[in-house]
Amino acid sequence: MSEKILLMETKYSIVKNFIKNKILDGTYKPDQKISSESELMEQFGVSRHTVRQAIGDLVLKGWLYRKQGAGTFCADRTSSKAHSQRPQTKNIAIVTTYISEYIFPSIIRGAETYLSNNGYNVSLFNTKNDHQIEKRTLEKILFQNFDGVIVEPTKSAIPNPNIGYYLSLERNNIPYVMIHASYDELGALSITMDDERGGFLQTEYLIKLGHKNIAGFFKTDDRQGTKRMKGFLNAHRKYNVSLNPDHLVTYKTDDKQTKPKEILYEILAEKNEYKPSAIVCYHDELALLLLDVIREKNLQVPEDISIVGFDDSFLAEISEVKLTTIKHPQNEMGDAAAKMILDLINEKQDSKTNTTGNIESLVFEPELIIRNSAKKFDS
Repeated sequence: MSEKILLMETKYSIVKNFIKNKILDGTYKPDQKISSESELMEQFGVSRHTVRQAIGDLVLKGWLYRKQGAGTFCADRTSSKAHSQRPQTKNIAIVTTYISEYIFPSIIRGAETYLSNNGYNVSLFNTKNDHQIEKRTLEKILFQNFDGVIVEPTKSAIPNPNIGYYLSLERNNIPYVMIHASYDELGALSITMDDERGGFLQTEYLIKLGHKNIAGFFKTDDRQGTKRMKGFLNAHRKYNVSLNPDHLVTYKTDDKQTKPKEILYEILAEKNEYKPSAIVCYHDELALLLLDVIREKNLQVPEDISIVGFDDSFLAEISEVKLTTIKHPQNEMGDAAAKMILDLINEKQDSKTNTTGNIESLVFEPELIIRNSAKKFDS
């Protein structure tokens, strides 16, 4: 194949995928006229033949239709007729921020087990908590034929540029359930735990042990982190314990491996009267990261400083310090998400509408698991 033909195919694909993405994210709505051939030629620097080839393929596959003398328009792929003709594939997509790390294998296993027992195939997608990867993942799901989606939102605490793709799932009558968090603007069904209550329990436990100077470390581009931080602050309010603002540490996904450690080094370098006697962590993974800093400073847990994690992951028991932590319903959350998505699929088949009927979001209650990483503070 010549370089010229390869270049032509590449440009053809770019134009074709551009139009498809504009349909998927809702920019082009049913029966709306798309950009003209001339506009697309100028925008992408391609020939009229390339543009016509891309449009022709999309017309052939039902994404677009032509009107003689009027132009090319976005097809209504959301019509009831189109949905009634779409066969059930018994395929479910599971989208999480991570697949093989931390608590995610347990959540996925819980969902996979239930779905496979009910005759469904599962495709796993990993966004790495990155909006661009989430976008590409949602495009793949919309391109392919899935009966439903279980999805963990990406950076759920900040505005999401991919909301249009979730709306496209709704327009295409593809039910989805969110786990761990949700986007408030969508009002989607979700399965979460009460993270605010969990953050409160972490902090209350330390306060009741006599700790008055507690540092909190929270990842705040996910709603779980902002809610756990809210619980941390509420516990201080309830028990009238003052908080050193320099000991409230926030970080984001991109700096999760560096910033918390750097800040803890600074905090532990303070004079003894200012040092915290305890630390509340966003999750167990962070707790182990901070334990490395504590060891380097020749401090002992819990003798010199107490620490509490969150999630009761396998990490809570693998080190010499067994973490006091908040129990996370890992398998149960996956199992509940699988049951909910199948309920939505069955309801859709019965009603032929995109309603949620009597199905409601589920919130798990947190539970404190006490081990030996925290002790009574002796002033």
